[in-house]
Amino acid sequence: MRNQTSGGRSPGSRRRPALLWLLLPYALFLGVLPLVNRVTPTVLGLPFLFFWMLLATPATPLAVWLARRGDRARGRI
Repeated sequence: MRNQTSGGRSPGSRRRPALLWLLLPYALFLGVLPLVNRVTPTVLGLPFLFFWMLLATPATPLAVWLARRGDRARGRI
């Protein structure tokens, strides 16, 4: 018999909601891509898709930092 907590889960399988921040880069780069794939609106002389990628790129390290910060707050690292 495995060692289980009162909730019926094993001790290492606790929920980690801070890791949901790691879905942000996937949503920005892949999920929204069909919606922002436009050339006609230009922002600062750039096609909108290129401008979107320039804005979404710094969001990746930000999301990783937020996930790490949330995990540390729960005493994981």
